[in-house]
Amino acid sequence: MMEPTVAPGEVLMSQAIQPAHADSRGELSAGQLLKWMDTTACLAAEKHAGISCVTASMDDILFEDTARIGQIITIRAKVTRAFSTSMEISIKVIVQDKFTGAEKLLCVAFSTFVVKPVGKEKVLLKPVMLQTEQEQREYTLASERRKVRLQHESTFNNIMKESSRFSDPICSDEEGTATTMGTSVQSIELVLPPHANHHGNTFGGQIMAWMETVATISASRLCHGHPFLKSVDMFKFRGPSTVGDRLVFNAIVNNTFQNSVEVGVRVEAFDCQEWAEGRGRHINSAFLIYNAVDDQEGAITFPRIQPITKDDVRRYQGAIARRRIRLGRKYVISHKKEVPLSTQWDISKKGSLSNTNVEALKNLASKSGWEVTTTLDKIKIYTLEERDVISVKVEKRVNSPAHTAYHLLSDFTNRPLWDPHYITCEVVNQVSEDDLIYYITCSVANGDKPKDFVVLVSRRKPLKDDNTYTVAVKSVFLPSVPPSPQYIRSEVICAGFLIQAINSSSCTVAYLNQMSDSILPYFAGNIGGWSKSIEEAAAACIKFIENAAHDGLKSVL
Repeated sequence: MMEPTVAPGEVLMSQAIQPAHADSRGELSAGQLLKWMDTTACLAAEKHAGISCVTASMDDILFEDTARIGQIITIRAKVTRAFSTSMEISIKVIVQDKFTGAEKLLCVAFSTFVVKPVGKEKVLLKPVMLQTEQEQREYTLASERRKVRLQHESTFNNIMKESSRFSDPICSDEEGTATTMGTSVQSIELVLPPHANHHGNTFGGQIMAWMETVATISASRLCHGHPFLKSVDMFKFRGPSTVGDRLVFNAIVNNTFQNSVEVGVRVEAFDCQEWAEGRGRHINSAFLIYNAVDDQEGAITFPRIQPITKDDVRRYQGAIARRRIRLGRKYVISHKKEVPLSTQWDISKKGSLSNTNVEALKNLASKSGWEVTTTLDKIKIYTLEERDVISVKVEKRVNSPAHTAYHLLSDFTNRPLWDPHYITCEVVNQVSEDDLIYYITCSVANGDKPKDFVVLVSRRKPLKDDNTYTVAVKSVFLPSVPPSPQYIRSEVICAGFLIQAINSSSCTVAYLNQMSDSILPYFAGNIGGWSKSIEEAAAACIKFIENAAHDGLKSVL
């Protein structure tokens, strides 16, 4: 039997899932998995540091699948980058079926550990030795992830200020809504010696497991089904607790997003005297996101939350802000090498390819679940999250006739005049009057080489029973424009403009884009709240159309 390959600095843990590790559905308990992950990550941190380490946080935890009794899991943990006295540890969990040998990804996460020196002497960590291209990529992204963590609080506060411009969600009962009053859960645990780590403090993985238990109970009170953990924003350890402490856990639902629900958990620790005086120490907080299924394994759609009190509103809006940051972080969590999806261009199938292009854009626009993330005077930005796919919609009101906006936006050679991401755009194949293939070069994103695209742009005027102008965009593979070593050949899965007349002199322009890995770097900062690039591009687009319309009117006069 072949031994598993272990990279230098990597730590492996393998576990066979027993009934004691499982929940009532026979699936591996998320709490148990978090304990194993924290242990493995700690040992990886100490292997690099050569000194005791403690968990500062575990964040961006994504559960891709589930594991069942009898299956085997392997946890791989490795330091991706060291920052003076702290380290980021990448954690990856694989589940294997012991009968078929088939493997699948179960979970990914990142932990931050800090060294725990003996005495007052400060310990500076040695740098991580990089040996592969993947390690170099993770090393670079670790710096981006750290930046996002450090600015998380200020980003969150800025988004919360923006949210005060939205309509007040406090109102009377509305059909199909629910309150969070019945989802509040409190539980207590006494920390015993088996709950302590090798430093004598309460084991961080044990605290996370207890938090997951109360959060699951809270979610179940809203869905009346089987909730299962999908992701965790962050377990943040604010202070230690020790054997003999009483830990009080409080959980409550904050908000729902169609098929998911966010539950907030707060942990306070009390020693004997603090317990008598009712004076606790806030040692941990986390926000856990659940999906749920019914008894027939069908996905449950959660009711919309109706905030009642001011505290309800704070938690409701906070969940929206965290979701926005979470969506924006997806690129810096684990950037994957993009798999080409471009359709091979075939002139004999030009009709079906262009029609499919247009229908895909209309289908994207008609999907339910679009959530407002930003609203300005003339601009609204929406996001749509479907499994691992993020889509963005930018709606803007333009003081220009719809047909004028259509002619300006459907000619992509105009795009560099207002879009700061576009450097060049040229026609390489005029398929028909309404279908053209363009070669596009774009600016550098996140320090990579500049990107280029080959796209089919299909434009359509409104039909008799419709008032929507359509400009659809998708990548195609054209042998006459092969990839260049100067650029990263990238993908547009589905994008474009939908333009509708409001009256004879104004219209609404909606820009949609279903994110590929290559597009996401241009949008991640804006979605996550630490950049205004989408708003700036939208404002430039409005100005370009309105100036062109105004100049056209003057030439007529």
